[in-house]
Amino acid sequence: MVTEHRFSGRIAGFGTSSGTRIVVGIWAESPLGPFTDVMLEDASGHRTLLAPSDEIAEFVSSTYSFDEVRVVPITTRRVDGGLAVSAGDLSVRIRVGGLSTLGRLLRVVPSLVATHPAWLRVIDPVASRLVAGVHTAGSAGNGRQEFYGVTLIRALDDAVVTRGGESLGAMAPLHPPVTFGFGSAPPAPSIVDVVTTIRE
Repeated sequence: MVTEHRFSGRIAGFGTSSGTRIVVGIWAESPLGPFTDVMLEDASGHRTLLAPSDEIAEFVSSTYSFDEVRVVPITTRRVDGGLAVSAGDLSVRIRVGGLSTLGRLLRVVPSLVATHPAWLRVIDPVASRLVAGVHTAGSAGNGRQEFYGVTLIRALDDAVVTRGGESLGAMAPLHPPVTFGFGSAPPAPSIVDVVTTIRE
């Protein structure tokens, strides 16, 4: 029997001049309720998950690969021009820009099609050629299959990140790709509207 979990929300991904790459998931609807989680990979390749509860930490860390998992208080709020996320000793503030060229193209695909696993499996080879490191379908942890259905892409104009009160540097491309799972966020700093489907 196949169990399907759907997560609807946004993913912001970007790099920093210190070499740390950050992926923030802001989930409005999920089997675990609304939540935000943060994935970080530093210049040495150390991968950290910041999650708001033990239940969420267990599910996410059994789907993706991390070297460290921390359960910390996480808050997300709208600020002028973007979003602010606080996760333990990490502070992230992003300024959201306009639609990317690919984001405009995605708008012509009906949402029900753009988020359907069958469609995402078919277009995966094309997606990986169009955007380096990106995949729309693949294998996740514990025998799970995962599908990313992106419906909108906006550029990030800026990101200010501190950890433990220390700046992680200016926003930069997300390069090299992160290695939490089978695919990465796009190299260009961006925030996407997405439906993630996980089958097990």
